Amino acid sequence: MSKLLSLAWLAMLGAADVCAQTDSAPQEQPAVKAADKQIQQVTISGGRASDMDERRNSVAGKQVFGREELDRNGDTNLGDVLKRLPGVTLGGRPGRGGDVRMRGMGSGYTQILVNGERPPAGFSMESLAPDQVERIEIMRGPVAEHSTRAIAGTINIILRDGYQQRDKQLKLTDSIEQGRHSPNVSLTVPGKTGGLTWLLTGSVFENRQHDQTETHNLDTRDDGVAVKDENVIDATRRATRGLFLTPRLSYKFDGGDTLNFQPFLMVNRSDSDARSDLTQNAGLVPPNLLLPPEYNLALTGAHSESTFLRGFGNWVHKLEGAAKLDVKFGFGAGHSDNDSLRYQYDNADNLLDRYTDTATVRDRSANTGGKYSTPIGRQHSLAAGWDIELGHREETKVSVDKNGVPQFADSGDNLTAETKRVALFAQDEWDISAQWSGYAGVRWEGIRTTSSGASTGDVSNTSSVFSPLLHVVYRIPGHDKDQLRASLTKSYKAANIQDLIALPSLSRLNSATRPDRTGNPNLKPELATGLDLAYEHYLGRAGILSVSGFIRNIEDLIRRDIALESTSTGPRWVSTPRNIGHAQSKGIELEAKFQLQELVADAPAIDFRSNYSHFWSSVDDIPGPNNRLDAQPRQTANIGADYRMKALPLTLGGSLNWTPETLIQSSLSQLVYTSRKRSFDAYGLWRFNANNQLRISANNLVAEDAIGANTVRTNGLTQLANTINQTYVVWSVKYEMKF
Repeated sequence: MSKLLSLAWLAMLGAADVCAQTDSAPQEQPAVKAADKQIQQVTISGGRASDMDERRNSVAGKQVFGREELDRNGDTNLGDVLKRLPGVTLGGRPGRGGDVRMRGMGSGYTQILVNGERPPAGFSMESLAPDQVERIEIMRGPVAEHSTRAIAGTINIILRDGYQQRDKQLKLTDSIEQGRHSPNVSLTVPGKTGGLTWLLTGSVFENRQHDQTETHNLDTRDDGVAVKDENVIDATRRATRGLFLTPRLSYKFDGGDTLNFQPFLMVNRSDSDARSDLTQNAGLVPPNLLLPPEYNLALTGAHSESTFLRGFGNWVHKLEGAAKLDVKFGFGAGHSDNDSLRYQYDNADNLLDRYTDTATVRDRSANTGGKYSTPIGRQHSLAAGWDIELGHREETKVSVDKNGVPQFADSGDNLTAETKRVALFAQDEWDISAQWSGYAGVRWEGIRTTSSGASTGDVSNTSSVFSPLLHVVYRIPGHDKDQLRASLTKSYKAANIQDLIALPSLSRLNSATRPDRTGNPNLKPELATGLDLAYEHYLGRAGILSVSGFIRNIEDLIRRDIALESTSTGPRWVSTPRNIGHAQSKGIELEAKFQLQELVADAPAIDFRSNYSHFWSSVDDIPGPNNRLDAQPRQTANIGADYRMKALPLTLGGSLNWTPETLIQSSLSQLVYTSRKRSFDAYGLWRFNANNQLRISANNLVAEDAIGANTVRTNGLTQLANTINQTYVVWSVKYEMKF
């Protein structure tokens, strides 16, 4: 750990020294570009500012990562791209993705948008192919025109939009993990006729994986007597096939108006076979306390399929005096079906039970919104708008044993839920002077969720949040490369529909460490007041040194409680969410990114990038010392470099992503441990010519086991589950051509 931090700090300090020497030499002060003085606005044009210019000119802090970053390592899923970005981590083990987290905060604290809109329920961003994405925008603080459901920040995924693209592109990829091949084919076709331009992008893939998890369960009474000591080995083989389509159509009318429409289709089909072997260790457990295991062998076959269709559109109408009206519209539809059949046997291969589980989910949504913007003087812009979104969900779960006995009270019932979200916003963006730019915004957002079920009856939850937002940029006089940022914001985290209203999610090896999960319709949203500060020093065309800090005070924090409850099938451990009180999170974030040739004459063509974050957090109603926000690590770091050879058309690069071990007191009774995560990725790119290139990459070269421990102490019993998840190296070969 210390070596890695030393490398990152030395690189940052070395870059700062070089920059200081360069800046101290006599030189002409370049004139401030007009683009730097103008207010950053969304415009429909044939091009856009560079990623670094867009970041620099944005009043509300925003980082932009375009095709260069998306293509760098030849990744086949977006999660592998995100894990290398500053302050972003993934919750799962290396190679398997997980929930996306900014500043170490996941579970809804990080807002995920696709084209500025919330994706449909059940959408998995890690499964999105990078070839479908034009750029990624990361916003540390919320802005009024997007939802303020962004306590940690916002990640906005912009799908391919065809800026200045003229060539057709074909990419052929094969990824290999444990000898299993996962091919992927991606095609991009641009076109134009008259006022109509289009970009047709599609991908098809097949993914084959094998996972193995070893779990040691140990239950101990307060008097020190062990009453359970068992080992479980779970092995799963999975094959997934999928299709992505993201066409984009844009029509420019004679009067200057523009109509854009971009549907997005994601189709996935998956088949898996799982084997679970359970063995008891009788040495620690007295014979009179030893209970027969639930099974010795379990075999499960499962099939799942999901389809999501989302449509994004907007009409931009130019008005007098440079004003404009941007009207958005969209729709979404999705369905998922999951079926599994599980057989459980004793050690003599006698059938103990058979469980049949089916789950169907149907989602529909429609949304509209708009923004009216107008200049109100030189370098001063005012905007106001609205958002309306309607959602409908139907969910059915059936779980029965070999005798047809339901496994929970609502088995077979149809649960319906309706969600209505309405928002109004206004924002004022103003270049006050050559040194000062400011942004002031307000947003009111209300959400109402209602549901009905045969046993639950009618349930409703209503919440609303008013969010004032302030962002300021100060450009230091005489130092045109330096600027300071400050933000004071209100944001929130709404309970998702699964936490509010959900049919139970059953655990087949039920315990306090593997409980069933259910919802709570009385949850209130978490409210946060946030302060962000940052210093930025820009280097050359695409370099930056930055130091930033943040603090979030959170009210009505949501956590899950675990309790033993009476159910229709007997006592079961159940996890239920509830509001528990106040929490605080704060941190510092460092970033260094530069091209060595722009700083040192005749230097090798090396691009360097690194970032380091340190986080502190505490939850008032949970005793310390590990009463941190759920799953938030204390630190995270990335370091990477790319080297373009002069004698050969070859580029070599690599990156290391590091997160230390974490120990979290999740509740009064639960303590969760997660081992460190080190993911080392490398690639080589050979350019045959301007239209053909070959990329070979390897992800997770370290391939460390992911180790976890979950301890729950309640009712005079301590239940411990130690898990070991294997991880694997993934090799990829990608051939890219333009024609």
